[in-house]
Amino acid sequence: MSSSGLPLSAPVASSTSSVRCVVTIRPPDPGAAPFAAPGTRPREPVRGDQAAGVPGAAHPLPLRERAGRAQLDAQRTRAVEGVVVEQVVVVVVLMVAAVVLVGVGERVRLPWPVLMVVLTAAAAFVPGLPTLHVDSELILPLFLPPLLWAVARRTSWSLFRARWRTVVGLAVALVAATAAVAAGTAWVLVPGISVAAAVALGAVVAPPDPVAVEAVAGPVRVPRRLIGVLQTEGLFNDAVALVTFQSAVAVAVSGTPTSVGEQAVRLAWALVVAVAVGFGAAWAASFLLRRAADPAAGAGLTLVVPFAVYLAAESAGGSGVVAVVIAALQLDRAAEDESSERLVGAAFWRVLELLITGVAFGLIGLRLREVVDDAGDQLVTTVLHGLVVAGVVVALRTAWMFATALVLRRSTDPDRAPRTGGEAVVLAWSGMRGLVTLALALSLPAEGFPARTEIVVIAVVVLLVTLVGQGLTLPLVVRLTGVEACADAENEAEGALALRAQDAAVVAVRQHELREQIPEDVLQWLISRFATLRADVAAHSPEPEGRRRAAELRERRRVLERVHADALSAARREVLAARTERGTDPAAADRVLRRLDLQAVALPR
Repeated sequence: MSSSGLPLSAPVASSTSSVRCVVTIRPPDPGAAPFAAPGTRPREPVRGDQAAGVPGAAHPLPLRERAGRAQLDAQRTRAVEGVVVEQVVVVVVLMVAAVVLVGVGERVRLPWPVLMVVLTAAAAFVPGLPTLHVDSELILPLFLPPLLWAVARRTSWSLFRARWRTVVGLAVALVAATAAVAAGTAWVLVPGISVAAAVALGAVVAPPDPVAVEAVAGPVRVPRRLIGVLQTEGLFNDAVALVTFQSAVAVAVSGTPTSVGEQAVRLAWALVVAVAVGFGAAWAASFLLRRAADPAAGAGLTLVVPFAVYLAAESAGGSGVVAVVIAALQLDRAAEDESSERLVGAAFWRVLELLITGVAFGLIGLRLREVVDDAGDQLVTTVLHGLVVAGVVVALRTAWMFATALVLRRSTDPDRAPRTGGEAVVLAWSGMRGLVTLALALSLPAEGFPARTEIVVIAVVVLLVTLVGQGLTLPLVVRLTGVEACADAENEAEGALALRAQDAAVVAVRQHELREQIPEDVLQWLISRFATLRADVAAHSPEPEGRRRAAELRERRRVLERVHADALSAARREVLAARTERGTDPAAADRVLRRLDLQAVALPR
């Protein structure tokens, strides 16, 4: 307590439940100069040699004691700086590992995020190696918004409108059923666990992670139609799971039960707030993007928006996940036709998504050592319980997918899935848990929560079984079920879209208001520039003659592109050599290189 009766360190709660800070009130330094009244000079602080002669002055500390305290403060400062540097080194190492494992995963045909988890989990048990310490409450706000944004930008409103049944059936009904079944299984297996704690565990392991699903199933040759179903499910199932988890934790801690009606009201409010925040943020971001003077500034804004949307929605009691998804979809819909912004933004987000995904999945592996140490002597028993819960979760998802396939097998809608047994198996095997499961499990209160250690271990076991076990075997499952061959139908769909694009371009050239000012031979040459799209479409033509003409066109185009690429390469080498010569302006050389690079990027791949 201070002399004024105030505590020296008092917690101050903010308006949100997820952010806490501590305000420290320090007593005044006896030797410090007091505040002076306006127009007066402050009184000089009392020196040590004068303190004894000043009535009421505080006695100074001995010189040796002051030196000892200064040395202790310096040691603490160096320790804190060492920890910060260590954490930065771990993040950099994880990013480098992600870059390396991308190539390794392509060579061995395995999902690189799963390899990242395996590698970091093994490193976590090596004595002496530093680890990454991130507060459990910061895991979702730090990693989830940008990764959700990247996944959502690859979908569209039309896709969600066509698959609203998927949202209801998988993102709502299946998540609720999985949470209930997992909670019942844990309540039977784990001694001493309360019903509310078991429901919290069910909500933790219920939702497949959209980031994990996209990262694992994306590199595998899973048809985009099935990837779209998994994305639709994953982008909205977290809302149901998070509301259930928060209510269950509140009941487990306070002991006050809640009703299904209250749960429904909370979910409805979370969705309403998310929709309002998402659309409002998309409008504001679109307004700023239209006035951005540089494509790089626009790309930087798209990085800030996901965090702002997530935090705003969570602060207002809404679903940050749904708000980020809505903002991403709406902003993509309102985007203007600017090729430079699209190219810069796509390149920026590809790099950013790779690095953040690497750090996030690396964090999953590094936290395993902490979970194992906390379990202690109960590790083996709890792992067995986790394997049972994981088996129940996978079995329920498999049965759900086969039941859905029986209902949809006569559907005429080409976008609905699953419609075959093979598709049902692939979708069931793609229910990977990931960052959301880990973050929710670790965010449980450390004190006073029943069976917290058991819940965390069971959640991690379910995560590893679905992410590592199913992730490593997914390529084999795709090949055995024959679903991989269905990707050929998507090539035909791409060909149809390319033909529409070519026809639109040709019509625009022929009907352009300035076409009369272009010589006929130049006009015909301009139209022929779009023959590459037609060749791509003809490559999927069922007629042998069409395929033969396409093959000839592709070979001729390949030769021309090779010559063009070699010429541009020689031009770039010459400019790079000139850039190092004395008297050459580097800025001028960089501008020429940028124009040459744009021509190289424009070459068909």
